[in-house]
Amino acid sequence: KYYVLDSPAISDAEYDNLFRELQRIEEEYPELITPYSPTQRVGAKPLSAFKKLKHTVPMLSLESLMSENELTDFFRRVYDGLKGKTDKPVEFVCELKFDGLAVELVYEKGKLLHASTRGDGITGEDVTQNIKTIPSVPLVLRGDDAAIPELIEVRGEVIMRIDEFERLNEEREKNGDTLFANPRNAAAGSLRQLDPSITASRKLEIYVYGTGVVKGKDMETHFNTLNFLKQLGLRVNKYIRLCRKDSDVIEFYRSIEKKRQSLPYEIDGIVIKLNDYSQQKILGERARTPRYAAAYKFPPRQVETVLEDIIDQVGRTGVITPVAVLNPVRLSGVKIQRATLHNINEIERKDIRIGDTVIVQRAGDVIPEVVAPVRSKRPGDCLLYTSPSPRDLSTSRMPSSA
Repeated sequence: KYYVLDSPAISDAEYDNLFRELQRIEEEYPELITPYSPTQRVGAKPLSAFKKLKHTVPMLSLESLMSENELTDFFRRVYDGLKGKTDKPVEFVCELKFDGLAVELVYEKGKLLHASTRGDGITGEDVTQNIKTIPSVPLVLRGDDAAIPELIEVRGEVIMRIDEFERLNEEREKNGDTLFANPRNAAAGSLRQLDPSITASRKLEIYVYGTGVVKGKDMETHFNTLNFLKQLGLRVNKYIRLCRKDSDVIEFYRSIEKKRQSLPYEIDGIVIKLNDYSQQKILGERARTPRYAAAYKFPPRQVETVLEDIIDQVGRTGVITPVAVLNPVRLSGVKIQRATLHNINEIERKDIRIGDTVIVQRAGDVIPEVVAPVRSKRPGDCLLYTSPSPRDLSTSRMPSSA
């Protein structure tokens, strides 16, 4: 109720008392401890490496739609592909496109068997012990035995909330550690720790959005599947809409774009899926993407700030990348202090100078980059950037991350 449904039935203090009581019982009667007890979420020894797990059904990527014209083309391809092959009405389900790490959870007879990352879509890494540390992942599914499938492969996205991301980066900065670039990288890095106790300390969350193989339960539509996953005690995001018209999809997109800034987690668009599974089967899949689903991405968001300095980062291959040091500004829910300038030719082409007010965006909605200077706001004491000599680079302190 607390971690999955966001509707706690008891106070935190009462929960803590019950948890301590369970710990006392298990200490007195260790034979009663099961792998699915709440006390066992962080109980595994650190791993030396991750094993590989193959997905029964490939975890495909999604085609990205970047404009309303591309969305219209997607609708046209769907309708053309179904024409004369189905009598059912065409419906779409719209959901949020989370900026996290895709995973698969496998439950056998209602109990978590193993979990893996998406990997290359065919094979992922076994992160079972780390997944178990996430409180919103049920170790045992809820419901009567008759209602729980014999086997169900659940797909979802592991995320880190923005406030937790900022807390983690503040902690890493104090310790002199490299900062995570964004919540997605932080979530991915946290889930792929060889020591599960580190993962547990990072306060990750999950939202599930679909299934792979399901044995013992026939589902006809994606919308019904999402409701069934909620009945099993799995965490499904509340922003979901069944759309019977193309205009409903556009309306959902616009409403979520308005809410985006106030959401506690990062999203970069919406996901549109054909609702009926028999229609999905008719359309089929390409090599890496389904024809029946797509991601309608939000445009990159931009902000203005002052470029305070330009420093040089040397990559492993010796390539020099100029990095903009910015007056800190929030963009897409993240505090941006540095951004890439790509190379000296790009700086000269855009006429970017130290002291300029610049437009910053997150390329692909992830990597901060300087788009252009705002020349109307250029002060008279701006400085031109000069490329450093190899001697300068060898004696200067290079930043560890942009």
